[in-house]
Amino acid sequence: MRENNKPTAITSVLHEKRVFPPTKGFSSRAHIKSLAQYRKLYNESIKSPDRFWAKQAKNELTWFKPWKKVLQWKEPFVRWFVGGQLNVSHNCLDRWLDTLTANKAALIWEGEPATDGKPGEERVLTYKQLHREVCRFANVLKRNGVHKGDRVLIYLPMVPEAAIAMLGCARIGAVHSVVFGGFSAQSVADRVFDSQAKLIVTADGGFRRGTVIPLKKNVDEALTLKAANGDLLAKSVEKVIVLRRANNEVHIAEGRDVWWHRELDYVDAECAAERMDSEAPLFILYTSGSTGKPKGILHTTGGYLLGVKLTHKYVFDIQDADVYWCTADVGWVTGHSYVVYGPLANGATSLMYEGAPNWPEPDRFWRIVAKYGVTVLYTAPTAIRAFMKWGTEWPGKHDLSSLRLLGTVGEPINPEAWIWYHETIGGKRCPIVDTWWQTETGGIMITPLPGAIATKPGSATLPFFGVVPEVVDDEGKPVPRNTGGKLVIRKPWPSMLRGIWGDPRRYKEVYWSEVKRSYFTGDGCRQDADGYYWIVGRIDDVLNVAGHRIGTAEVESALVSNQKVAEAAVVGRPDELKGQALVAFVTLKSGVKPDHAIRDELRQHVAKEIGPVARPDDIRFAETLPKTRSGKIMRRLLKQIASGTEIKGDTTTLEDFSVLAKLAQSEE
Repeated sequence: MRENNKPTAITSVLHEKRVFPPTKGFSSRAHIKSLAQYRKLYNESIKSPDRFWAKQAKNELTWFKPWKKVLQWKEPFVRWFVGGQLNVSHNCLDRWLDTLTANKAALIWEGEPATDGKPGEERVLTYKQLHREVCRFANVLKRNGVHKGDRVLIYLPMVPEAAIAMLGCARIGAVHSVVFGGFSAQSVADRVFDSQAKLIVTADGGFRRGTVIPLKKNVDEALTLKAANGDLLAKSVEKVIVLRRANNEVHIAEGRDVWWHRELDYVDAECAAERMDSEAPLFILYTSGSTGKPKGILHTTGGYLLGVKLTHKYVFDIQDADVYWCTADVGWVTGHSYVVYGPLANGATSLMYEGAPNWPEPDRFWRIVAKYGVTVLYTAPTAIRAFMKWGTEWPGKHDLSSLRLLGTVGEPINPEAWIWYHETIGGKRCPIVDTWWQTETGGIMITPLPGAIATKPGSATLPFFGVVPEVVDDEGKPVPRNTGGKLVIRKPWPSMLRGIWGDPRRYKEVYWSEVKRSYFTGDGCRQDADGYYWIVGRIDDVLNVAGHRIGTAEVESALVSNQKVAEAAVVGRPDELKGQALVAFVTLKSGVKPDHAIRDELRQHVAKEIGPVARPDDIRFAETLPKTRSGKIMRRLLKQIASGTEIKGDTTTLEDFSVLAKLAQSEE
């Protein structure tokens, strides 16, 4: 571990005093109607977890075979509902077919508007229709050699077929790994290599701000990339299924590539759901790690589904008439849990949107809210800050009176953005659920329940059922209230990760070695006098940039892979819009002169190696970087320089003090 990674106590610069009680009239209709009811259920979930979770699993999910044991915990490995059998696709679709929900909209999809100003495409799939499409695609997967336990990589735009592909995999017991459509060919190849995916599902292209993202071209390139030993990274891939979306010209390799729509002609619409063990792998989702190698977070079947179903139901207080919109892409865990699996397991109507929030104009979200009568909106603080910047006139053009509840996800929300969201979008009538959770946790962990828990702008408030968080110091001891420290989780919960794919040692080291007998979240936190949790952001080398987790080591590796770069260090700095911005300090090789062209080249290089989301916001050139006498880069000092703050802390181990002065004066 780098010496600067050891965090000191994190102290709050703001003790938020404003308290917003549950909205009048909301509590009477809510699933959880009072703080007393919340506390009763929470206490039961902590004191009698086996009884609590057995009751929830029995009432909320459909099982093919009952479990023998609720929880088997051999730290740090866990099994929930041991011996039980069920199927995620069956719980999301089949269970509704003999009810009134069968003809209810499961997915409402709005495509990106065309460049000529014409409205985007619209599609609505009822539960019955979605069930049919999932069964057909599940049979397509079988026809192309996919069996129970095989890995399938999904690299699609934000279209209904992304959800169909996920549910199709779950139906036959294949393990899916969704890759965000903004990631590069190299990122695709790396994930195929790690998961040993047998098949890739992609599209000819996707739309983003009027341009076509060449997804199939990226897949073609990924299939040619080689490891250091010369072997193909993606040699495990046998088939590629291509969705026709953008109608751009693509190469179809005979014998390997097949068109989605043509494959449907060869299959029927009946496909029985596989009986899956409760602990059978459901999906692998890669998230940035501090070593530079993405971690394949593994989630399994029963516990994950119960976790996302319950959190979706209670946190968003989902009612039968709701039109629920989570704005996340399915390439992220929020899309998995709260666009697809959570909503569909609850028989809810989930809205999907393909485009950007400001395309073709900054009122795009508000047009959609008004058009479909959205009642629950779940989006990111980054988006909210962008809306604030664009001005109140854009939401002011539209009738947002259908909204009854608002949510935020992805990073801590600053109180100013919270208040703007509450007043401008919610009309001062909508509760806000500020949710804290991670890819690793599977579902929401700390959150208000809108009918029961008073909110404070900027605080995620109190833990969800079964979650036991604690704020500790560097020795793992609890710290006093209003003292910052590390956030850990003390007890296992159903939707928690089951490991890092193929790397149990790394799983132990990353999540269970920092604080004994606790899951280490990597986030800093404090508890106020009322017991409310205030998340203050990452304390390791993984940054939260516009809601996307970016490993600094990944970006450093990408920079150094450019032949003109000798050394690089990447840190984060506060950013009003993104939360955190990436700042790269780069030392070029001898004879290479720094200029704007090199800066642009390196930014594009990182975008190509990892994806546009990892492109550095600033690149600063330096003859050398601040290092200790043992040669370690002092990133703590670079963070202060990047943020424009005064250099503080111990610098006695710094080898060359003149380096700091030169860096502080370097051109941004």
